[in-house]
Amino acid sequence: MSEARTLDPTILREYDIRGVVGETLNAGDVTAIGRAFGTVVAGGGGRSVAVGYDGRLSSPDLESAMVDGLVACGLTVYRVGLGPSPMLYYAAKTLDADAGVMITGSHNPPEYNGIKMGLQNASFFGEQIQELGRIAASGAFTSGTGEVIDRPVMKDYVDRMLQDFEDGKTLSVAWDPGNGAAGEAVQMLTSRLPGKQVLLNETIDGTFPAHHPDPTVEKNLDQLKQAVAAEGCDLGIAFDGDGDRIGVVDSQGRVLWGDQLLVILARDVLKDLPGATIIADVKASQVFFDEIARMGGKPLMWRTGHSLIKSKMAETGAPLAGEMSAHIFFGHRYYGFDDALYVAVRLLSVINGAEESLDELRDGLPAMVNTPELRFPCEESRKFQVIEDVKQALRDVDGISIIDIDGVRVQSEDGWWLLRASNTQAVLVARCESSSEEGLARLKETLVGQLTACGLEPPDLG
Repeated sequence: MSEARTLDPTILREYDIRGVVGETLNAGDVTAIGRAFGTVVAGGGGRSVAVGYDGRLSSPDLESAMVDGLVACGLTVYRVGLGPSPMLYYAAKTLDADAGVMITGSHNPPEYNGIKMGLQNASFFGEQIQELGRIAASGAFTSGTGEVIDRPVMKDYVDRMLQDFEDGKTLSVAWDPGNGAAGEAVQMLTSRLPGKQVLLNETIDGTFPAHHPDPTVEKNLDQLKQAVAAEGCDLGIAFDGDGDRIGVVDSQGRVLWGDQLLVILARDVLKDLPGATIIADVKASQVFFDEIARMGGKPLMWRTGHSLIKSKMAETGAPLAGEMSAHIFFGHRYYGFDDALYVAVRLLSVINGAEESLDELRDGLPAMVNTPELRFPCEESRKFQVIEDVKQALRDVDGISIIDIDGVRVQSEDGWWLLRASNTQAVLVARCESSSEEGLARLKETLVGQLTACGLEPPDLG
């Protein structure tokens, strides 16, 4: 068993650990991370950790390395096996484990892998992840004799999701897990749903032969759109590589983005819990905030980042939360973690209980014109200063309001524009939205002016 180990600092990210296997991340690193995390768990009085892994080719070896590290700290490890990240979260909750560890590269290319962690039912991120690097480098690990218990939970996990399925219509649905870790769970789930279920890329394959497993990039939904059209489906549902983010298209092949899904999902939540708080991130459309208020809910804008949203949800007791990247969290009748398969079950239930089709629900939302999320390079050392400079430049401008919980979101009679620094990369993120093309053009012009004044080359705003 290795002792002190210096980790490549690039793998210690804001929300998880992530690297290229064989270059910045290997089995020895993962064992050291397991020992460091196990030291934190045991130091807080914890005794057990649930561990799962995704379908990447490197995941079984890295899972074994993680288990070795945790057991060496004297912890009991529940091995839940291959499946989506939400299955691991479910296991940690229902097995009453003190922590959960998922070996996953999420939606990254095949050569990547990584680790997502939770501790005492809370996200483990930011400075906590940096601390693991320091513990590993010092070799100051807790030692003990732990044990390993095989505890598969896939069947129980699928059973639990189906408890909240509400029938009503005979829907035809196309599903695309993208050869990711959700494949087996999707097969089990759809075999028990009524109606017609069309499965694409349901075989777990860590080379991702069909397309990249990221449903928030529209080109990755092309195959799903084609299947929806060819099979005459009511909708199509896709998942990312580890099953915690969802992609949805209607019968016409139109994408429903994270904020639109939240509005539709909130219908049933607000019927049960009038006046409840519903959270979306700072990138969400104004339509989200207006529609939640119109339905009698309390919309809350919060910082981007699934760990940040999850923490805010726990703080406020919100029954539903999400972000544009389609991490959606149900506390209403569920556990509060981001589970795209469960979101799919709840979405089908909303459609089954509505008079309208999904297409009609989408058409019922106010129409806006907007840019996609625009990401462009900015040096790590400069990105947060740029945000401060823009904030100062706008301080005395009339006719606008500024929301600065995460970057700068500037609202005016034309709509809004956003500039924020990524938490995970050396990039700035921008977005603009208006009710008219003319208003959108003015918002873009203002954003470009601010970036130019900061000495930056503006991105192509389209």
